[in-house]
Amino acid sequence: MKLKKRKINYATIFFICWFGLLVFLIDGVLKFQTLVDYCDSYIFVEIASLLLVILPTWAIYKFTKEE
Repeated sequence: MKLKKRKINYATIFFICWFGLLVFLIDGVLKFQTLVDYCDSYIFVEIASLLLVILPTWAIYKFTKEE
């Protein structure tokens, strides 16, 4: 699979913004320990957080049109 520079740039910008927003929400607003207490599993919250960052970033890379 050949990587396209423009697609990588869009995906990188999206990754940084989305990651920053999720860190703010999870650590600042929702409090991570509250989420762990609610879900009863530290690893579930970690995996869910990672998937919330990785899957949308992959989708942006996949569906960005290359000119």
